[in-house]
Amino acid sequence: MSWSEKCSKITAIVLDVDGVLTDGRIGYRDNGDEIKFFDVKDGHGIVLARRAGLKVGILSGRKSKANAVRAAELHLDFYYEGCLNKAEGFAELLKKEGLKAEECMYIGDDLVDAQPMSICGLAVATGDAVPELDAVADLRVKAPGGRGAVRETVELLLKEQGKWAKLLERYFGLSC
Repeated sequence: MSWSEKCSKITAIVLDVDGVLTDGRIGYRDNGDEIKFFDVKDGHGIVLARRAGLKVGILSGRKSKANAVRAAELHLDFYYEGCLNKAEGFAELLKKEGLKAEECMYIGDDLVDAQPMSICGLAVATGDAVPELDAVADLRVKAPGGRGAVRETVELLLKEQGKWAKLLERYFGLSC
């Protein structure tokens, strides 16, 4: 199936967090609270995807208050955390959200993402993803995780789906 055909079927974007929405580093305050950094442009990419009618959500192997806060802030459509087996987590997500694997684009960066990437409709590796993911990825974007990979991917998808120009009208008042 061609890139264009795969893109045309996508109705949902499934995101890993650590290494995709963040750069993969985890810091701790003196009191033990976790701290993470999220890229605002990635966040706006998620907002744009949702405005275009796509569902967007998280499938994370870790549980984290910071992840939950960011998910709520972005009004994500679904949020699955603590999924140590991502294949099982992805299957649960599909069932609970009423989605088919071929309708989902999955963005990952590490070995734990290989199984959902191998069965989703469109698999994307961040620019700094482990090389092994190239075996299951349809695309490796240039931007690294936590530094624009999500935004780059969303823009490519929305342009291919013919939705990008309409979204820009909100900002420029004209079609681009």
